[in-house]
Amino acid sequence: MRSKVIAGNWKMHHGPATTRKFFNEFAPRFPGVEPTILIFPPTISLLAAAESRGGRPEISLGIQNIHWETGGAFTGEHSAGMALSAGARFALVGHSERRHVFGETDEEVGRKVGAAMVEGLSPVVCVGETLDERRAGRVEEIIVRQLDAALLVVPEDAVKSILVAYEPVWAIGTGETATVQDVEGAHGILRRRLAGVRGEGFASEVAILYGGSVKPENAAELLKVTDVDGVLVGGASLDPESFARIAEAA
Repeated sequence: MRSKVIAGNWKMHHGPATTRKFFNEFAPRFPGVEPTILIFPPTISLLAAAESRGGRPEISLGIQNIHWETGGAFTGEHSAGMALSAGARFALVGHSERRHVFGETDEEVGRKVGAAMVEGLSPVVCVGETLDERRAGRVEEIIVRQLDAALLVVPEDAVKSILVAYEPVWAIGTGETATVQDVEGAHGILRRRLAGVRGEGFASEVAILYGGSVKPENAAELLKVTDVDGVLVGGASLDPESFARIAEAA
């Protein structure tokens, strides 16, 4: 059975000082071993997060972005190996802001997934459609294409090392939340595609998270949806009280 994953993407929020404050407040509030807690702080705050989480094995850390190269003249970038050495165990790959703000392509996402797995980072592969794509009836086309780009580089025996996050772009940071039917439909598409490409055994082991204006008020309902194995939380993960309430809903 897949365990629930509660992930928080801090984006460009929380420097080292406020990161320490967050963990000092959050860690005592959430003493359980389940669900799995996963936090993606800004890269500059990774070390502070690793130092201040109190050695709690149920709180894992990830990096918000990596480069596919292991090193070189890539100003402002970080390799998967660097992320691992700083305390990250997961890598967020293909987030909608990386795709739509920074122009990241499916090919680049695939290369980053491959780089993460080579170094031992577990990629959290983000897929999702824009509002225009949704209105055009292209949801399945878009999310399957994005998923396939990642699966091309995932070894057959790496089922335990990859997570998928469905994040409808139109529901991120807008206050809009996809309906239960929207979420169940998209997650069903992704689960069937995983099964079609890699088999039922592989598909049954991959956790699929939902991300899109998740907050304490709707977390419990979303976590009950078929094929939703957790949530990827944005703004509501910045506050330890709010994030703890979401974790408790699992």
